[in-house]
Amino acid sequence: MASCAYCKTETELYFNNVPVCVKCSEESADKRRTKAILFKDLEEATQRADEATDAFSAISRDIPSGLPHPDGTQQIHNASHKLSAAREAMMKAHTRLNDYVERGIVPDDLKRSG
Repeated sequence: MASCAYCKTETELYFNNVPVCVKCSEESADKRRTKAILFKDLEEATQRADEATDAFSAISRDIPSGLPHPDGTQQIHNASHKLSAAREAMMKAHTRLNDYVERGIVPDDLKRSG
């Protein structure tokens, strides 16, 4: 019987020709799941930031828009606010992924309870 490549307990289970016990195999699945969620979150946040950038650019190109002064100014302000929020969310998603990959820090909302 082989020893688990991670914890050295005896096992008959293999994953890609590497001996892995059931416990370590489950932990590995949790790690893959966590990383996949964090990558998906980053991808979605990046897409929202790209969309907000496009919207802000479109409004900026349309100056002067012909809208009355307060409405035109508010439109620019709203687009700028959405862009800032989207970029902040993208950076948060990037930081969460980086903290997990580099330091092994699992975000609280992704930790399994009990």
